[in-house]
Amino acid sequence: MTLTAPDLKAFLLATPFFGGLSDGSLDLLISMLAKRRFEAGDTVVAEGEPGRSMFIVKSGRLAVSKRTSAGRVIPLSVLQPGDFFGEMTLIEMQNRSATVVAEAPTVLYELTAKNLYACYKTDIHAYVIVLQNINRELCRRLRRADNRLTSRQAGNDN
Repeated sequence: MTLTAPDLKAFLLATPFFGGLSDGSLDLLISMLAKRRFEAGDTVVAEGEPGRSMFIVKSGRLAVSKRTSAGRVIPLSVLQPGDFFGEMTLIEMQNRSATVVAEAPTVLYELTAKNLYACYKTDIHAYVIVLQNINRELCRRLRRADNRLTSRQAGNDN
């Protein structure tokens, strides 16, 4: 199924990353996105590798994991349409913090740090909204991680 421009806009506006953007700002950011396809089993990003882009999940399913110092793989989460990942590298300019593998055929939209900087130079208002959206999502993830740690510790207390 090929998405039309209005369908793509509606999809992106419904994601946490693009919420609150004006029509013109959304058009600018859409023009900066690269469509990427992955087959089941493909590694999209690997923990420790340099990363200078983030991804919005259009379709498919992806598994996020980290490796312990002993080499054991720990599953962290599953990503589905509307989710985004890789945003940490755009903010902190560090290597990838986790590995993301496609569990099914997947379509992603990629936004590079270079394009996000171009957004900053072209439409500072859109840039600020995008950063606020990223920060909100990072706070949600931190809150969920805090709750998981608390629940795990409470289980150990019994």
